[in-house]
Amino acid sequence: MARPTASMEDYLETIYELIQEKGYARVSDIAAALDLQPSSVTRMVQKLDEQQYVIYERYRGLVLTAKGEQIGRQMRRRHRTLEQFLRLIGVEDEEIIQQDVEGIEHHVSLTTMNALRRVVEFLDDHPEWLQALARYVQRRDDTGDEAPPDDAGADRD
Repeated sequence: MARPTASMEDYLETIYELIQEKGYARVSDIAAALDLQPSSVTRMVQKLDEQQYVIYERYRGLVLTAKGEQIGRQMRRRHRTLEQFLRLIGVEDEEIIQQDVEGIEHHVSLTTMNALRRVVEFLDDHPEWLQALARYVQRRDDTGDEAPPDDAGADRD
């Protein structure tokens, strides 16, 4: 069976979070969480049911299958690790953090995710390294030694 799409992963993560938080997930809850129309959510939930990620009964609710729960849990962990990593390296704007996490979480390899998780764990266990990073960044900011804009130097290759 094919790997779930990024959209499916988002749904499974949301369903997983709702079940952890409330004990259940309904189409209306998912629609509210993802800011989507219930009819769109119903179509995706039916697709998730067809691919055996959830068990869905119309007008009732839904439950995650073992493989749906595994993916939901994995996506939630991925999401949290990326959020934590971005905060640790100095990204402070929550809107930027969420936007970047959404852009990264479905495209980063398991190898890279595991490496990022180890960095996050290391920095949590060694706050002195995090403080050294903060001092380094502050010195760079104080001297105006900023990185060039994203498109600067594009012709240098």
